[in-house]
Amino acid sequence: MIVTTAGRTNKDMQILADRIAKDFNCRYVRREKVSIQHLKEQYQSDILIIGKNRFEFCSLNGEEPFFFHPNSAVFRIKRLMNKENDPFIDATNLTKGKSFLDCTLGLASDSIVASYVVGSSGKVEGLEANQVIAFLVKVGLKEWETSNAAVDEAMRRVTVKHINALEALARKEDNSIDCVYFDPMFEETISSAGINPLKQLALYEEVSVELINQAKRVAKERVVWKDHFRSSRFNQFQFEQVKRKTAKFHYGIWLKKE
Repeated sequence: MIVTTAGRTNKDMQILADRIAKDFNCRYVRREKVSIQHLKEQYQSDILIIGKNRFEFCSLNGEEPFFFHPNSAVFRIKRLMNKENDPFIDATNLTKGKSFLDCTLGLASDSIVASYVVGSSGKVEGLEANQVIAFLVKVGLKEWETSNAAVDEAMRRVTVKHINALEALARKEDNSIDCVYFDPMFEETISSAGINPLKQLALYEEVSVELINQAKRVAKERVVWKDHFRSSRFNQFQFEQVKRKTAKFHYGIWLKKE
């Protein structure tokens, strides 16, 4: 990967891009008014673009750039404010003051909604194995502004960690998180314009028995699994599948016995 700036840049952006390149241990390239496509062809490399308004990642062979945006979180929080139900909140049973661990952070939409529900007295932590996604989402959660103060506050409260989920879970104490959550890439593809650019960066790791057992150990109340409605993993890992007639994805719930 190389790091460069947006087309319209300034000295501060150049300094920031150079610093970020050093953090990623990769090369900083001055933009010099050339196109991103030209840089791709010249360096045969993925490109991280540092701009004033947002940061973008362009893969060498990808057509769409990846950048942080709240995705569905904004309208979902608005629905919650209007006392409407959210299937994710129903499945996770989150309420004010609870703790939530998102083991597959991605664009953090679910974590933002969780943060809104648990409030300032709760805790939301997101794990992301891909360094570029973790970086872009962490910056985005701090900097992105919507017209809704509640959404902005919820974004700021989400903690992002660049780490493999199994490694992170292994470090946590028994019964230390109210809800542990997984939203892995589905066994069967569901097309979505909001997450399509994410697919080129996502790490498609095999879900192991060890990973699920660690999640069940760490969970104080429940582990929630989101997957395609035809997924075999609900039964494989002993999740009770919550069936939704019109939805292509379902939630699976594992409750800890007292």
